[in-house]
Amino acid sequence: MKRRYTSSVVGLLLLAAPSAYPAQLLNSSYDVSRELYEQLNPVFIQQWDAQHPQDTLTIRQSHGGSSRQALALLQGMRADVVTFNQVPDVQILHDRGQLIPSDWQQRLANNSSPYYSTMALVVRRGNPLHIKGWQDLVKPDVKLIYPNPKTSGNGRYAWLAAWGSLSLSHHQDISAVRRAMRQWVKNTQVADIGGRGATQSFVNQKLGDVLITFEAEARALQQQYPDEHYQVIIPQTNIKAEFPVTWIDRNTERDHSTTVAKAYLNFLYQPEAQNILTRFYYRTYHATPSIVAQQHFAPVHFFTVEQQFGSWAKAMQSQFAPQGEFDTLQAAGSPL
Repeated sequence: MKRRYTSSVVGLLLLAAPSAYPAQLLNSSYDVSRELYEQLNPVFIQQWDAQHPQDTLTIRQSHGGSSRQALALLQGMRADVVTFNQVPDVQILHDRGQLIPSDWQQRLANNSSPYYSTMALVVRRGNPLHIKGWQDLVKPDVKLIYPNPKTSGNGRYAWLAAWGSLSLSHHQDISAVRRAMRQWVKNTQVADIGGRGATQSFVNQKLGDVLITFEAEARALQQQYPDEHYQVIIPQTNIKAEFPVTWIDRNTERDHSTTVAKAYLNFLYQPEAQNILTRFYYRTYHATPSIVAQQHFAPVHFFTVEQQFGSWAKAMQSQFAPQGEFDTLQAAGSPL
């Protein structure tokens, strides 16, 4: 029987229960990373236990839209590490909660991003609307499914990828971009809380013509449902979606888990972990070349948030703050 995609968030009371294990971690992560960390965690646990035979480790997971996960941390969820999918949801842990230091991005390689992805378009059998790229999504009557940028890093990247790509194709003509993105809003059929919810709407409820999600989620969907003949399109001009990680200093110091938390995140940079990440269609820095070749990653002309929007802070202000582009165009188009 095929596994149905579901969406859930581990409750805040998860950490309140006592644990029989002398070493434990809670990893707060984005919505569509469940299966990934189900593969990564046992490998790290085996390494840790071999080196610390008197200190058996258990790792628990909390998954949801990354912005909601960040809010849960600010409200008291005692996660030891976060493995999020965009910088603002980590940065807010410093800005609003002082849970981590201001220089958190300098503590690990690649600005504390051990892997990255890009955005994919998933269409149904035969691609009946002949979707090829971002321009096709702003044609009339194309029904779009994607996560809500207000609650999901996945959805935020989807919006920024479309905006940035359309800006490049329209030679930075802001009026033309706004007209196109107004149609995008009108075409939105569902904007779910998180990425897995969007997948569920597309797969289980049969809503929408196009699902916009991370490349890794799109490929997993294609493999999980081969009889549906979903097609995955990676637009050639696309955003580089970096996945930042950090340990939560206030929590790890209180729970005496700093050493294992640091080791866990450093493990993500190791070849064994990088190979697992690549098998899940994440783009990596140190995976074995043969593993990368097996996945047939489409060539992409990447742009970053910094290149198209100046910085994450400027992107958040111009696009997603109250009365920013997202709110303004949503008011002018159809409500999400």
